Amino acid sequence: MNTHASIPSRYVLGIVPIVIITALVFLTGSCAFRSIPAGHVGVATLFGNIRSQPYGEGLHSFVNPLYRWTLYDCRQKTHQEHAGVPSQDQLTTQIDVSVQYRLQGDMAPQVLGETGTAGQAITVHLIPKLRSLLREQGKSIVRAEDFFLEETQQQLQDSLFSGLSEFLTPKGISVEAVLLRDINLPQFITKAIEQKKEREQAVERQRAELERFRLEQQQIVALAEAQKDAAEQEADRRRMIADAQAYEIEKINQAIANNPAYIQLEALKALTEISKDPASKIYFLDSNSPMPLPLMNIGDPTLITPRQR
Repeated sequence: MNTHASIPSRYVLGIVPIVIITALVFLTGSCAFRSIPAGHVGVATLFGNIRSQPYGEGLHSFVNPLYRWTLYDCRQKTHQEHAGVPSQDQLTTQIDVSVQYRLQGDMAPQVLGETGTAGQAITVHLIPKLRSLLREQGKSIVRAEDFFLEETQQQLQDSLFSGLSEFLTPKGISVEAVLLRDINLPQFITKAIEQKKEREQAVERQRAELERFRLEQQQIVALAEAQKDAAEQEADRRRMIADAQAYEIEKINQAIANNPAYIQLEALKALTEISKDPASKIYFLDSNSPMPLPLMNIGDPTLITPRQR
């Protein structure tokens, strides 16, 4: 009985090493290569021990088939956060923030050992710190409407970027940018701001209307002044013409007074013209007059004096 029982035992003991060796050969042959996707790093662990050196993207050969792998996406990603930020006036403003970040591939083993996966790192470190910084920055804002000021928004972005970078860089997360997407003030403040803008626009319209009226009045005044200048110039021109005519008449009168022959000549010219009139009958000249005077229509009985009769 003992002889027959010992045969299976020896048989089993001979089979076990062969099975183990075969399994190792199979595992080694099937898992000797490891491919890491583009933009990723892989962290290998063996029985809970993390390898300090991560595996970069590409094909890796002759790796331990017993490794367990954790992949980290090191491409740029964006986390969007919507948070209520109270200011000093105890009013809460809703702010939408985008944080652009990426995991540092060389620190992936540290991230795995201290935090876990990439998603856990964002949940544990980035999100709570971002919300905390938003609340802290809100305490420096005096009034909620100040969030609409350009300098306030720039200061908020800069403070969030520096605070997140300082906190997350040692934890394997690199912050590349912090952007404010939207700011929503409390509704009554928004309405008040809109009303204020409407009033300002109304004032601007009135100012523009007054400016337009002022320009029109200036144009009217300028036109009136131009017309006045033109009238004055015309009056001056006419006055000069009148003065010239008066001067001419004065000189003619002086010439006539100093030259009786000129008067007689002109009288003769007038007699010549009168003689051409068929209604003229007889002309008498006063020889004693310095200037001959015509007497017309002597033949008219109504003009004969009693003495002549």
